[in-house]
Amino acid sequence: MLQADYNPRVTKTGIAVLASARGTNFEALARAAQHEIFAGEVRLLLVNVPDAPVLRRAEALKIPSVVVNHKDFKKRAEFEAAVVKELAGRDIGLVCLAGFNRILSPFFTQRYAHKVINVHPSLLPAFAGLQGMQVHEAVIAAGVKVTGCTVHFVTDDLDAGPIIVQRAIPVRETDTAESLAIRVLVEEHQAYPEAVRLFCAGRLEVGDRVVRVLS
Repeated sequence: MLQADYNPRVTKTGIAVLASARGTNFEALARAAQHEIFAGEVRLLLVNVPDAPVLRRAEALKIPSVVVNHKDFKKRAEFEAAVVKELAGRDIGLVCLAGFNRILSPFFTQRYAHKVINVHPSLLPAFAGLQGMQVHEAVIAAGVKVTGCTVHFVTDDLDAGPIIVQRAIPVRETDTAESLAIRVLVEEHQAYPEAVRLFCAGRLEVGDRVVRVLS
């Protein structure tokens, strides 16, 4: 549930979402940010896949979008420089990765230190380094009893940034990777807006590896 963290006398934090596919987390963030009490505003969707379905979601929500196709660049540094150029001038204070299929280099993560967050479909640090359905297949194969999702800051170390929010669910004996993915995604749609809300309200204090939520 959203809380009234937003002070109307303070400018909302500009949010850019980077995505590559369906964009259900993008939509969850965008709809949460539509609430007047939410201290952030989704100002841009940036995709690296020209025909990504998430573009249709942005159009329906009347959110500006831009395509920066990574295949148009020979080097990752050139691609990331193009992304930074698109973000410049839009007063972006937070970058959210929502199914973005490119690993960001220190060039980007250090430029936006503690201003890039991601959601991962496991309870990190468990099953770090895996993506998408790989995570849920690994959870089933390992026989773990609890899984969930983690929203964390993005750092130079893959899936190892300070944790902001986690939500857990039991793994059922009847679960498949597909059924587990659906249930974890429901939790992602709650956890991600909550983490963004806390960030935009200035309620996150980031230490070396620990995030403290201020009251």
